[in-house]
Parts: sequence; C-alpha cells; structure tokens
Amino acid sequence: MADAKVIPLEAIPDARSEVVNVGGRPYLLLNDAMFTFYRRSMGEFSPFFLALRDEKRILGARCTRCGLVRVPPFVTRCPDCGFAPTELVEVGDVGQLVATPPVTYFANSLFQQQVPFGRGRAILRGADTALSVNLYTTRGILVPGIFRKGTEVKVVFRSERKGEITDIFCVPTAELTPDQVAKKGLEESELDWERATEPPLPSATAQDAARFHEIAAQLSALARELSANERARRDIANWWRTILVKTTGGTLVMKIANGDLTVEEGTAAAPDLVMVVADPAVLLNALAYRGSLTQAIMTGKLWISKNVEFTTVFKLERMARSLARSKKA
Repeated sequence: MADAKVIPLEAIPDARSEVVNVGGRPYLLLNDAMFTFYRRSMGEFSPFFLALRDEKRILGARCTRCGLVRVPPFVTRCPDCGFAPTELVEVGDVGQLVATPPVTYFANSLFQQQVPFGRGRAILRGADTALSVNLYTTRGILVPGIFRKGTEVKVVFRSERKGEITDIFCVPTAELTPDQVAKKGLEESELDWERATEPPLPSATAQDAARFHEIAAQLSALARELSANERARRDIANWWRTILVKTTGGTLVMKIANGDLTVEEGTAAAPDLVMVVADPAVLLNALAYRGSLTQAIMTGKLWISKNVEFTTVFKLERMARSLARSKKA
C-alpha cells in the first residue's frame, strides 16, 4: 500500500502526438492532462469504513425507537421517529439482491481494472435497507443471468483494504462452500478463482474441422498483419499472455508478447486464460473489426475463463480498431 498511487500507472497515457486525417485534412492530436488532487473526510461515515478496513465488519445504524437498521449507517437520527438517535450495530454478511443488477463492461479508467462487474443492492441479514455493492462470479466471465432478483450473495473483503466501499464485493453463495458462507470476514484470497466451468462444445464434424483449419489460417495471417502495424503494436506493448482457444473444430493458441501477436493451431499446457467459442469466425470477425469480442461475450457466443482477463479482451479489440483506422487513414 505504501507504493500505491492515486492514479494507477497503467491509466496514465504515454506522452505522444499523432496526426489524423478527417475529411481529407490533417489534424494534430496531443495527449495532455489536468491535475486535481484533494483530500476528503469520511466524516460521520468513518466508523463504517474503518470497520470495513480494520475489522472486516459491516455496520448499520439502528433507530433506538423503531429499531429500523439502515446500512450503510448514513443517519445519526431517525427521520421517521422524530429524529430519535441511532446506534451503530453489526449486521450479517449474507443477504439477497433486491433487483436484477446491470452488468458494466465499459468503464472509465478509474474502474477499468474492475470490469466486468455487476452493480447490485443487497439486503444483508439484520438490515432493513439495501447496501450497494459490486458483484463478481468465480466461475469465469460475468454475463447477464448469473445474478437475479433474490440471488443470495456473500460479502467478500479485499485482501488490501483502503477504507472504501470497493473494499468489499459480493459473490453468489451457490459458488461457495458451507464453511466459506459461514466464515466472518471472508477474503478474496480464500476464493477459488480457478473453478471456472467451461461451456460444452458440440461434437465436431468433418465440416467443422475443415472450417476450423481454414479460419485458423486466416487468423494467423491477420495476426501477422496486426503485428506489423505500429499503432496496433502499441495496444499490446508490455503485455504478455498465452490464450488457449477452444472451438468446435479444433484448438489454437494465441500469444501476445509485447507488441507481437501470433495465432497457431495447437494447444497450451498452462495458458493464462481459456476462450471457448463454438464458431472460430466470431474471433476472426472481431480481430478484423467486423464484430466485437465484448458483444460476443455478452451474447454468450464467447466465454473466457477469468473475469480479470477482460483487460486482455479490451487490448485485442483496440488492436483491431487501430488496424482498421490505419487502413482508413
């Protein structure tokens, strides 16, 4: 925590300029910045955030007259009881969602490392109002349908906490063991993020295999073209990933290595992530900027094994966009 920065280094763009042509005329674009730093007090919320950070507890405000428990404890006097005083009480860390949450795939730089996440409201045991929390799954990429109104969730604490609401998030209790559900102060490091459940692929036919070989060859050629484009190379600079792609007709390996992208038929023993896509044309169209990997994920055509690797998906989509813009220019 001592070396942490308010603005993550990866969110700071490189100092550079470029010329773009619009309507046949050149325009100069420059990366620039404004700085506005400030300190803020959590004020009367301090006990709530300190309890999250230091004690892994969730506090609410209970009215001393009607007994209503509000979480978070945003009032010190109950507006429904003639402003009777409230008292801080601890509530449970298991609850139910009050509505089906939206899933965020596109976020600004501040939240880019957290996507995709659901944003839901859960009524925890012992509380009478809902707490807003981010939602994740341990079973691969988060897609609509995993969380619904009434889904039971468990609050999980970040291993490194700052005293912010993002110190906690929720996962479905159905993905946890009974001991994990019962444990107070469960931390993210205690979750099994490697238990992603791959979607099944249909049995391959001879036509599927032939189509796979044809599209794999096109992907290899497209990867060479992307790697030869300076603008696209910058999109995967300082990034290394080995991706195993499983399709109905066969498997291929996509490697990202600091500006170079290669695609070859084969398999990988210890990939950084796994993609499952029945039709490899989905991947080809996305890298050729005729489709979208994110859209394919949202519609269930593409599955990836790790939610945190959505950053890699963004980088691949950025490469496709850069090549398309270079051709247009």
